[in-house]
Amino acid sequence: MKYICLGYMEENAWDTMSEGERNNFLDECLAYDDILRENGHIVGGEALQEARTATTLRFRNGRVSVTDGPFAETKEQLGGIMILEATDLDHAIRLISKHPSMSLGGGTWEI
Repeated sequence: MKYICLGYMEENAWDTMSEGERNNFLDECLAYDDILRENGHIVGGEALQEARTATTLRFRNGRVSVTDGPFAETKEQLGGIMILEATDLDHAIRLISKHPSMSLGGGTWEI
């Protein structure tokens, strides 16, 4: 069964890390992603740019309006998506709970 997993992070936590800490963190995440991929669990996914680069489109008063910035001001921002192949929801939870991104700035995943 396929599950869409949304990974959230606090961008401030990322901003306070040194370049070395960021590189180590990314290496850990990519290594775990490789393990998931090798075992047939990653169907697809992408990391996203920082929320401040977002553009929001809304339909109002009969037309589309475009606004710079994310839809909502929140502490956690969507940092990436992953399409995960797992036997059931419990299996997906076990796989994602081991992802190194869980430890960064209150890392959160929504499955």
